[in-house]
Amino acid sequence: MKALVARDYGPLEDLVVEEMPVPVPGPGQLLVRTEAAALNPADTALITGAMRDVLPVGHPFIPGVDTAGIVVAAGEGVTRFAVGDPVLAWNGIPSGTLAEFAIVGDGPGTGHRPAALDPVRAAALPTATLTGAALLDAAEVKPGGTLLIVGASGGIGSFLVQMAVQAGVRVLATGRAEDEEYLRGLGAHEFIDYRDAAVAAQTRRLVPGGVDAVIDLALAGPALAGSAAAVRSGGLVVSPKGGPDLFDGGVTGVYTGVTRPEGRLEGFATQAAEGRLQVPIAAEYPFADVRQAVIDFPRRHLLGKAIVVFPLIEAE
Repeated sequence: MKALVARDYGPLEDLVVEEMPVPVPGPGQLLVRTEAAALNPADTALITGAMRDVLPVGHPFIPGVDTAGIVVAAGEGVTRFAVGDPVLAWNGIPSGTLAEFAIVGDGPGTGHRPAALDPVRAAALPTATLTGAALLDAAEVKPGGTLLIVGASGGIGSFLVQMAVQAGVRVLATGRAEDEEYLRGLGAHEFIDYRDAAVAAQTRRLVPGGVDAVIDLALAGPALAGSAAAVRSGGLVVSPKGGPDLFDGGVTGVYTGVTRPEGRLEGFATQAAEGRLQVPIAAEYPFADVRQAVIDFPRRHLLGKAIVVFPLIEAE
């Protein structure tokens, strides 16, 4: 099979597309023929070695954690899926979805794909929706409460805005000036141009006393103090990237990433298939251009997800 491969840690330009053996599913695993795969910031960090101290990978390494495809083989003990089933999956740090065939687990990170949900939109869901839902859970904002989302226009943020609005939360979303129409179209009640003035000051003009929580998708570490300044006393700063436990004003830091409660991914797939969840696709690349797509990914300001689309092939 053809796959995008990193032979060692290094710059994205060192990636190559080459022939690799088709993997064999073990117990509790599925072999999926890839129809589409999403790009995520974690992919590039794993390739370059930016995360090697906490998440080392073996080489040769095939990146990619999100996939949509068709089951072509099942390992021992698999009961929920059969050959021919369309699926979507979050594959986690083993990665491997930027290849014509990929192994995924028979667990809550893999779900049946509704007939009305095409592979491109399905591939966009796993990391972004599972992370967004986990962050929203951690923010603990009640219906009628207020939430500031920093970095709202990207892959995770685009879903998070919708989830929070559906939960009855008043959403303030940050982005570039040109992102305002897009974010309001996703349901954001207020828009803040983060390049125009201090986000915390703008937030407190809109919500005197501060918001109940902020979910910051852009910053990490001590830099989160700027976002914490937008939060009311006793509120929360939530991030997938890590930072201090406490901030000035009695604001607490909470850090989480992808979680996979049973049925959650399939629930989002159903919402997307029924049109209750928008799936913004910012860019589509044919697999022939996958290397350039990954090289370009960190440099582009994308409203939504970037997806690699695979040609139809048959298993050998």
